[in-house]
Amino acid sequence: MKTKLLDFWAPWCGPCHVMAPVLEEIKKELEGKVEIEEINVDENPQKASEFGVMSIPTYIILKDDKEVGRKIGVAPKAELVKLITS
Repeated sequence: MKTKLLDFWAPWCGPCHVMAPVLEEIKKELEGKVEIEEINVDENPQKASEFGVMSIPTYIILKDDKEVGRKIGVAPKAELVKLITS
């Protein structure tokens, strides 16, 4: 099963900057198990619209290209890892 985390963010988003190091840790810890795709909503508004993203940061977990989880806003690392691995 292929797992992907979509990270919807923008350079001007304070909470996005707070979450950046958390995502880096997750990327290292789950290397080979999850692909993280960072989507700048200013540069890619159509993708944000496609997934119904209304606020950022938004994290969407896809397994085999189907949405299985979503988290909006700042979240503890453990919560995101649980969403990814469950």
